Amino acid sequence: MDNKEQNYEMALDCFLLAGQIMMESGAETYRVEDTMLRMARSQSIEDAQSYVTPTGIILSLGKRQITKITSITTRITDLHKIAKVNSVSRKLTFKIITLEEAYDELRKIQKTNYFLPVHLQILAASIASSCFMVLFDGLWSDIPAAFVAGGFGYFVVTIIQEMTRVKFFSEFLASLVVGLLASLAIHFGLGTEMDKIIVGGVMPLVPGVLITNAVRDLMAGHFTAGIAKGAEAFLTAFAIGSGIALVVGF
Repeated sequence: MDNKEQNYEMALDCFLLAGQIMMESGAETYRVEDTMLRMARSQSIEDAQSYVTPTGIILSLGKRQITKITSITTRITDLHKIAKVNSVSRKLTFKIITLEEAYDELRKIQKTNYFLPVHLQILAASIASSCFMVLFDGLWSDIPAAFVAGGFGYFVVTIIQEMTRVKFFSEFLASLVVGLLASLAIHFGLGTEMDKIIVGGVMPLVPGVLITNAVRDLMAGHFTAGIAKGAEAFLTAFAIGSGIALVVGF
């Protein structure tokens, strides 16, 4: 393999890695394609073509160049990683860094965990639940109940997701816990409006970014990705609703 072929292979690996990180972090499909193609054009590769779905990416640098595919096995929401990849893409486009440096930065981004510690995530979910409960005209006296329900719900979805890797099951159990805690708060006189406590408690579980990305992909013409993400968002909403319905029903 000559130097030119090696450079093309490194470029292909670099662009694919950028797209993989973005898709696994919850980026829109059209944004992933645009980023990879911009990086390719920065290296004077004008014939690059890409095909991105929520489960895989195909990238070719030209009709007579090699083509590679990478699978997307996990999908979370990590906007910090998306911003980091965009920063690398801009620096490569403006010739601030070389292709090798961009590839090294992307590999560091892929290996780095930018999430806050779990206890801070749970605290943030608790505070968000309380604020949403007030936003939906809940009583200020119900803030402690919403705080506890939202925090425990987020804790359950985090633990079960790590244990089972089944998103639907973890969200179902988390919403079930939120509903049970809201019901217990009402039963023991620690809360007044069960519906408002539940609404606040489940808000950290709602797939807001996923729904937004599905709509934006559909508007951009990426119908396969938009429908797939919409279906995933629907399953999440169904899991949350099923858990709450089970509690309310009994």
